[in-house]
Amino acid sequence: MTRYTGLIENYRDRLPLAPEARAISLGEGRTPLIKLENLTKQVGFDGELYVKFEGLNPTGSFKDRGMTVAVTQAVYEGAKAIICASTGNTSAAAAAYAVRAGVTAFVLIPDGKIALGKLAQAVVHGAVVIQIQGNFDDGMRLVKEIGETTPVAIVNSINPYRLQGQKTASFEIVEELGRAPDFHCLPVGNAGNISAHWIGYSEMAGVATAISPHHGDGRFLDRPLTTTRPRMVGYQAAGSAPFMRGGPVKDPETVATAIRIGDPQSWKLAWALQEESKGWFDECTDDDILATQKLLAASEGVFCEPASAASLCGALRDIKAGKIAPGSTVVCTLTGNGLKDPDIVMKDGLKSLIQVPAERGAVEKALLAHLK
Repeated sequence: MTRYTGLIENYRDRLPLAPEARAISLGEGRTPLIKLENLTKQVGFDGELYVKFEGLNPTGSFKDRGMTVAVTQAVYEGAKAIICASTGNTSAAAAAYAVRAGVTAFVLIPDGKIALGKLAQAVVHGAVVIQIQGNFDDGMRLVKEIGETTPVAIVNSINPYRLQGQKTASFEIVEELGRAPDFHCLPVGNAGNISAHWIGYSEMAGVATAISPHHGDGRFLDRPLTTTRPRMVGYQAAGSAPFMRGGPVKDPETVATAIRIGDPQSWKLAWALQEESKGWFDECTDDDILATQKLLAASEGVFCEPASAASLCGALRDIKAGKIAPGSTVVCTLTGNGLKDPDIVMKDGLKSLIQVPAERGAVEKALLAHLK
């Protein structure tokens, strides 16, 4: 049995990397595609509903897929440092892959707008963390300006190698299902991930797509593994929904910090794939996102961060409304692990905590009261 060493070596012939480029990897990829059984019954859906749990990547989010390729290329080109703006997950991945590669990571984070679990990852991996008095969009503007005059490699999703790594999630889904799903639902912040998925599905189907900067250069399969592509559906948080407002949102606000982005960098790509896939964008309120996060954890044993729950939240609503047809195969991407942001769940304390004396009778009484 061949040891799995990460998505670069697994898909090197499908990635725009030189054969001699040393893979900077932490064994990312091969995340589980979990079929939801209890929840499907609860909502009365007669199709197949899956979650692709990207929270089980090495740093706990989908960002690892893009970061392994972006950092590999940066190091191959001679970079000694990388830089990113981040609401949390990108900084964690950049810091981890930088230390793996032996280069410095600089991360710009917004003032007071980052989950502690994500910040802890950047700190423990030795990144140089710079907190700006502004939001993510301010940080992104500064990173692009600094990249023009400073010898650092930008590893945000404006780096095309990021999307090339993230497209591999679609490869895994098609390989496991034996086909593309009918619908693929994702949370949308910067919109790079939904764009990357469409590139991946298109390559698996052997179809050129206008949004891919690398289409037509020999990376299509000789024998496509799927004859169809899904309709791509993106959900934003209502307080941070520029796609629904028709333009940038100046002061985005949502508990789903990973998608608290008012000016998406992949705006044009996302609109193009939405049209090409015949999909759509929509929004979910914070209350509905948090309710779905708890529902998924309580029904299926899967704990995702709030932004991740936006994909399932929107999908369940569109299933109920009939927008997603009965009998469809639906995949929802869960972009990050719930342990990234435990404060959201624990903000009201342990309301369900049962305190009893250290006596057998008291413990048995508590158990019997909760047995179904």
